[in-house]
Amino acid sequence: MKALVFPGQGSQFVGMGKELYDSRKDIKDLMESANEILGFDILSIMFSGTDEDLKKTEVTQPSIFIHSVAALKAVNGIGAEMVAGHSLGEFSALVANGVLSFDDGLKLVSERAKAMQAACDANPSSMAAILGLEDAKVEEICSQISGIVVPANYNCPGQLVISGETAAVEEACIKLKEAGAKRALLLPVNGAFHSPLMQPAQERLAAAIEQTKFRKATIPVYQNITTTAVSDPDEIKKNLIAQLTGPVKWTQSVQNMIKDGANNFVEVGPGKTLQGLIKKIDGSVDVASAI
Repeated sequence: MKALVFPGQGSQFVGMGKELYDSRKDIKDLMESANEILGFDILSIMFSGTDEDLKKTEVTQPSIFIHSVAALKAVNGIGAEMVAGHSLGEFSALVANGVLSFDDGLKLVSERAKAMQAACDANPSSMAAILGLEDAKVEEICSQISGIVVPANYNCPGQLVISGETAAVEEACIKLKEAGAKRALLLPVNGAFHSPLMQPAQERLAAAIEQTKFRKATIPVYQNITTTAVSDPDEIKKNLIAQLTGPVKWTQSVQNMIKDGANNFVEVGPGKTLQGLIKKIDGSVDVASAI
């Protein structure tokens, strides 16, 4: 069974989407509509902006979404039985399975990005990648730290990202290294994504989601927060809102997709990050890029 997977923040690069834009008129028209929806020329930033411009959350998230949906269009969906997306990528997955239109998905991604940036600005915080330690040990140590620090991204066995107040994250890194982590690396982000500190952003996104039409899924989406197959639009909405303050359970989602029959994963969007993670989760499955 084939599964389509969509990347999240961090997979952006200058020049992203230009080949897709030049490849077909329908893709060009789709991408140009993004400028009108967003009210600024995001394509010029994607194609020829600076790394710094592209790293801004309110630019990064829509850029990755636009690239992913354009790539999906380029391969005409390449028939799949299930979809999933890593954090932001869940919105692209919901376009792929018919739950959201491109226009509505882009509006929600833009609102999500602005809300997350505002939450970061209001409460400076950070994230760190923890390598070479069991998930349970990371969870245990985070729970013992005073202040807010929580597991945020379960990327693959031995790779977990923590998120929270800067002092708490720094203290957790020290304790995790003492417990045997190979690395505890602070990430170059000014925000605690997928933690309780995203509560203001969650409320803002929830209001936008409630105003948006969600259709019944044509194929199930394995959502980050539940890790299991979901098709009901009301449940998808609830899980999408919960995702902002809850962890991205990517390892568990991929494991459940494999258990349900997926043996061919196709990454749709910029980069190859998810392919690497999936091979670390289960080396027996096939992975590939859509384009």
